[in-house]
Amino acid sequence: MATTSGKPSDFNTIAYFSMEVGIDPAMPTYSGGLGVLAGDTLRAAADLAIPMVGVTLLHRKGYFRQRLDDRGNQSESPFDWHPEESLEPLKARVSVTIEGRAMKIRAWRYLVRGVTGHIVPLYFLDTDLPENSPWDRTLTDSLYGGD
Repeated sequence: MATTSGKPSDFNTIAYFSMEVGIDPAMPTYSGGLGVLAGDTLRAAADLAIPMVGVTLLHRKGYFRQRLDDRGNQSESPFDWHPEESLEPLKARVSVTIEGRAMKIRAWRYLVRGVTGHIVPLYFLDTDLPENSPWDRTLTDSLYGGD
């Protein structure tokens, strides 16, 4: 593998980034095709012992639950879940500047285990931290939440 300097590198791990990842039906971190594809890609990498790491956002409210009334009208409600029941919180924090504001981000980890025992770590990035403003704490809340 070549680096930007053109010299070979010993670091050969693939980083897979996706807005959504469908890895467990109990975790509302996907809405459809893209998430299912991302989850299948990570599971296949684990099964084939491919060195890979996944990165996505922690959507605490997930993608909405859809309800249809008797007349066929749709209404949505949040799909609240508890990440601590499925994910491992990591202590590390990073600070990034977005629109002139310093924002703290933490990660949660989920281990995707393949049939061979190989593990592909999946990291969920989260802005819901007390040191962030109330607005910034909600930035990763909902999958495709709109403006």
